[in-house]
Amino acid sequence: MPPPHTTKLKLPHQLHQLRTFVDAKIKWVRDPYLDFAVEREKDLKQAISLKNHILSTPSNSLPLSTASLLKPHLHLPSSTSTSKFSLKYPSIFTQFNPSPHLPPLLTLTPQALALHKEESAIHASTSHRNDAVRRLSKLLMLTGASRLPLYVIERLKWDMGLPHNYFLTLLADFPDYFQLCEMRDELGGEQVLALELVSWRKELAVSELERRAWNGGDFGHKRWVRIAFPMCLTKGFELEKKVRNWVEQWQDLPYISPYENAFHLPPNSDQAEKWAVAVLHELLWLTVSKKTERDNVFCLGEYLGFGGRFKKALVHHPGIFYLSNKIRTQTVVLREAYRKDFLVEKHPLMGMRHRYIHLMNKVQKRGKQAAALSTNGNGRKKKGNVSDMINRG
Repeated sequence: MPPPHTTKLKLPHQLHQLRTFVDAKIKWVRDPYLDFAVEREKDLKQAISLKNHILSTPSNSLPLSTASLLKPHLHLPSSTSTSKFSLKYPSIFTQFNPSPHLPPLLTLTPQALALHKEESAIHASTSHRNDAVRRLSKLLMLTGASRLPLYVIERLKWDMGLPHNYFLTLLADFPDYFQLCEMRDELGGEQVLALELVSWRKELAVSELERRAWNGGDFGHKRWVRIAFPMCLTKGFELEKKVRNWVEQWQDLPYISPYENAFHLPPNSDQAEKWAVAVLHELLWLTVSKKTERDNVFCLGEYLGFGGRFKKALVHHPGIFYLSNKIRTQTVVLREAYRKDFLVEKHPLMGMRHRYIHLMNKVQKRGKQAAALSTNGNGRKKKGNVSDMINRG
């Protein structure tokens, strides 16, 4: 019997309606709290990555010449070298000359080593390992074939909270869940290495919204319970009446689980859009920070077969997803997961990451700390058009 994801849902006739979305542009309004939630993690991913590379060596140090080769992997700005980056955070990194005849080395401060030890303890804990396996399994189950190219997973590794060397320290211990395989790269056309789920996990094929709606009930007998997406717009911003009316009617459409296959629906129907939003919502919920870069979303969308559907979801539903322009990229944030700039449910790794941020900011100059309520020059919230902003990105 095929897994649920490959079985078509038997949907009522009215679900095949064509798109009724109103002819209106949805404004993008800056949310200073969510912008700050993104902005305060500036350089964090790069710093943690450099830290992990340093600790992967037997001597726990790197020659600066070798560290400079890591710049493409760290995704540093063109104007910043690895050496400059490490000097920017002296509470994390230390440069020193072991002798006049040897090249300078890059190593970690005692404070950074202490934090790394605590971080490693989280990754090694049974509860976190089981949680990471569960979330990675669900990510693979969102795909039609329960597998993804390794380079796509590598893009999401940070957001999924996977350890730096997750293949050796995590996946190798769960052969009943994961296996390596080869697959044809849908974007490049060549054969690539991929991670595959050994077997479909029916107990995991329940989305976060379904879990909340059913509240531990019998999933099989509550398939058609009404499930609406939580909405939260930036304070002071309201949708136009005709858009608001459309959204309310759209919310009343039956919810299709992101773990089901609904590609038989007309791609331009409202119901198909609700399914695409459900998949994107679940993807963001699987991340430890409930956000990821927009390019990660679009890259994964190509493999899920959604093409431009995720883009439309971001444009049409600013009350569900927020797009931030901070830290040299665009970041998609799941609004409901935040109260102001704080996560409602904080994952242990996020608490750890905030401690790294605190250590990095110890040497910041006065007056340059990020403000939680930043505004533009005239003090008003910035506005724009969501679709135009996505295209500019």
